[in-house]
Parts: sequence; structure tokens; C-alpha cells
Amino acid sequence: MQHRIPARGRRLFATTAAGAAGVLALSACGGGGFDDDGADAASTEGGGSLSILIGSSGDAETDAVEAAVAAWSEESGVDATVQVASDLTQELSQGFASGDPADVFYVSADQFQTYAANGSLYPYGSELDNADDFYPTLVDQFTYDDELVCAPKDFSTLGLIINTAAWEAAGLTDADVPTTWDQLTDVAGKLTTGDQVGLGFSGEYARVGAFLAQAGGTLVSADGTEATADSPENVEGLTYVQQLLASGSAAYAADLGTGWGGEAFGTGAAAMTIEGNWITGAMENDYPDVDYRVVELPAGPAGQGTLQFTNCWGVAADSSSQSDAVDLVQYLTATDQQLAFAEAFGVMPSVQSAADGWKEQFPEMTAFIDSAGFAQNVVNARGAADVITDFNAQLEGLKTGDPAAILGSVQTNLQAVLDENAS
Repeated sequence: MQHRIPARGRRLFATTAAGAAGVLALSACGGGGFDDDGADAASTEGGGSLSILIGSSGDAETDAVEAAVAAWSEESGVDATVQVASDLTQELSQGFASGDPADVFYVSADQFQTYAANGSLYPYGSELDNADDFYPTLVDQFTYDDELVCAPKDFSTLGLIINTAAWEAAGLTDADVPTTWDQLTDVAGKLTTGDQVGLGFSGEYARVGAFLAQAGGTLVSADGTEATADSPENVEGLTYVQQLLASGSAAYAADLGTGWGGEAFGTGAAAMTIEGNWITGAMENDYPDVDYRVVELPAGPAGQGTLQFTNCWGVAADSSSQSDAVDLVQYLTATDQQLAFAEAFGVMPSVQSAADGWKEQFPEMTAFIDSAGFAQNVVNARGAADVITDFNAQLEGLKTGDPAAILGSVQTNLQAVLDENAS
């Protein structure tokens, strides 16, 4: 069994578009026109200037980005100012509306299609030397009109988190780590006691969707034009989740009196949970005495599947310093720099060349990055957020509900959104 994850490995955050990771949105202050308060500037004698706006998971992320930008500024001779937004979506929207947004900024996956479609983003992917190094599925997430618009910044996947003490108390060994749905059902039952459910997770698409992927389902066709929510594969995946809930060996976090899967797991209400690598920060801060391990999610009828969450480095179409902005993004997404970010605040690098280095830094976390090969992007179509919100509301009643009817409703609503986008 693996032991408790060291502090640097536990402080992983996902600045993502769904679930406990939250939604990283965008902000907007003028190209180089930020107020001095709260901003760290890296100045040189060179010409030009850049404004960089980020959403931060904490001081570690802020400090790491500021240090990287300062190093680039020193090399390039371009003044650069980093600011952390308090409300990224609102601030960036205001900047776009005024025609004076930040030059470089975080873009969450769920906001990407909107900003790409309305011309707010400068599509610079073809200018990057390392464009072929990004994970293909991350490239897909930030491609619009067959063009990579912005460079994936980092990403997170979902894994199965196991309480080692509960595992051993149930008489389970490494040989019992579930690799199939049947095995997951079996160990969840063995881990269930009077005080603890075997598997507890959040009752939302951002977790339940992993089972749909394992059944071979998607919510949208590969070309993004057709809703596929009511497919037989998705019905099979959702029916399996319903069976888990009905068995009593699995439960939603809310039904355990907790706010999310990490809390259910950390408090001991659940012996296993399904979460992303951001759980490690919560475990370090709130439940430091809980020993656990991370493994890949088990395979379903169609094989392994998980969900991934990501954002990118956006460059404003209205920026007067696009060349410098792209050069900065090139610097920030380089292999060594992404590994430095990983060391500083635990994110998973978006470039494949950094995978081995990341595993060396976080050997207990390898299941998360190894899952990249079978990860499915969450839906990011314009207008789909309301559909997913409704889907989440229906999932709350899945235990006694009708999986086919739930998915049929999602199909209707999602197709309407896709049709509207195409018109």
C-alpha cells in the first residue's frame, strides 16, 4: 500500500470549469493599465508592456506565476504586470466590452467557446513551437473552427481515492483494487459499515459523467453538432450508478451530510471517493491524519474512462502586444516551467514531455496523469452550462428516478443549444 502523500504532493489544485475545483473565469483590465495596488510588476529597460490576469488557488500559485513572468520579463525586456482577479468572468467581460482587456489571461473550458465565437480571443496556437506537445484531448478542448486558439495551461483528471485504513480493516489487499465495475461494486460493499459507506461522491455530471465515459458514452458528438446524451451507452452508465446507489454501498456526498466527495472521504463518511487531484490540498489542510492512495478509475463495458478539467492561456484579440503575449505563453508552457509550476502548487502539466518529470515529483499521484490517455473533456458548448445545471438537479433524484428519462431530457435541451449555436 502507498503511504500518506507528502505535503508538496497533497497541495494540488485544479483551476477548472467544474466540480469542487470551481470555475476559473476571466478578467479584464486594460493592457498594461492595472492599478498598482495588489499587483507585482516585473520591469526592465526594454520596450513594450504586458498585463497578465489570473485566477489563483492561493499564494503559492500567485507567487509562482509572478516569478515566472518576472523571469520572462528580465529576458525579453518587456515590462509585465500580474494581477489576481477577484471575479474573473465579470472583470474580463468588462474588459472585452470596453475594448481594453488584459493582454494574457486564464480562460476556463466552459467560457472558451463563448469568447472564441465572439472574437475576443486571438488564435495563436499555430505560432507555438510546442503545439504538438500538448495532450491531444486538451488541444481539442481549445480548438475552434479547426484551429488551436489558446495553449492549455494545465489540467486535472478524476481518480479513485481509497482510505488505506478502511481498506485494510476490510481485509482487502492490492490485489483487490477494482479494475472493473463488478469489482468496484464488490469492494464498495465490503467497505460499507454501519458508520461508513463504501463509495461516496458528488451527485453531479462532473463526477457521474465518468461512468458514462466508461460505458462508451458522450454528451456531444465528436464534431460538436449533435447531442448524444440519450445513447444506449449513457443509459447503461447511468443505470449502473443508480444500482450502486440503490445497493446502499454508495451514496451521494449530500446524502451523507457533506458538501462534496472530499469532505465525505475526509470525515470518514465514505471509504472511497471519486475526485480530482485538487482533493490533496483539502486533505492536507483539513484531514492531515487520513492516509490514502490514488488509483485509476475502474473500466466499464467500453474500457477505462474519466473526465478531465482544464483551462488555457488566452491572448486578447484587442491586445496591441500580441507578439510579446504569445512569446510569454511559449515561456509559461515550456516543459521546465510547467514542472516548476507543478513543484510550486501541484498542477499537472499540459505538455506530454513533462509527464515523466511530474511522476518523479509526485509518485503517489501517477494515476491522475496516467488517466490522461483515456480522459474525456467536459461539455463546453456555448449555452450548455444551463443544461448541465438542470442535469445536475435531475441527478439528485437518480436513486429512484428513470435514467433513460433523465438523459432524454438532457438530449432535448442540449440539442436545442447546439442547434442555436449552429444557426
